Amino acid sequence: MTGFRGKLTRDEAVVLRVQKLGESDRIVTLLTRRHGRIRAVAKGVRRTSSRFGARLEPFGHIDVQWIEGRSLHVISQVEGLDLYGKRLVGDYSRYTVASAIAETAERLTPVEHDPSLRLYLLTIGALRTLADGSHPTSLVLDAYLLRAAAIAGWAPALRECAVCGTKGEHRAFSVPAGGCVCPDCRPPGAARPAPATLALMTALTEGDWEVADASDPGPRKEASGLVAAHLQWHLERGLRSLPLVER
Repeated sequence: MTGFRGKLTRDEAVVLRVQKLGESDRIVTLLTRRHGRIRAVAKGVRRTSSRFGARLEPFGHIDVQWIEGRSLHVISQVEGLDLYGKRLVGDYSRYTVASAIAETAERLTPVEHDPSLRLYLLTIGALRTLADGSHPTSLVLDAYLLRAAAIAGWAPALRECAVCGTKGEHRAFSVPAGGCVCPDCRPPGAARPAPATLALMTALTEGDWEVADASDPGPRKEASGLVAAHLQWHLERGLRSLPLVER
């Protein structure tokens, strides 16, 4: 191909974020199946005549080809596999949860081109579940945050003491300590969540949707607070989209 300089690469991806560039282009942040997180320029996609602008909206599951560049790649071809954003954009609750999921995925992949297949599959699965409406939105988000934290190596201790490892259903929960703590290890300021709250967090972590869907509003709200605090403690700064989520 005359004038061709960059290597062509193709992969499946989920669109995490889009940013305007110039008058007609966008920078698209993608979490790919085999190549980790990448950023690429989509030229001309803001024009009404764009061939694939609608396929590069946030939360879409796509098949994408790009020309590799030094700092930014250039998207050359896109096929939509399932454009979840179309089903989420009209629902504030689901859209804000999807935004929090996408932001978390981006924050947990700080190094570009570092593959994370487990996080990719988890993110696709969460967006699919959210678009299908098969579970309450708050539960989908908390399940995603708990499992994403586990992939990052930050799973909260729920069936043992986070400090000494003693097995059991401990009643206290300390974010700095890393989860549930026994009476001997409980630090000052540890929370005392309801047993139903800890049972819900365990169900969400383990994928027990029968238990999770049957939970009451009180434990759901309390669990959401603990999950958000736990993840953001490890991220060392808050998620911008999380305060927008309806709880």
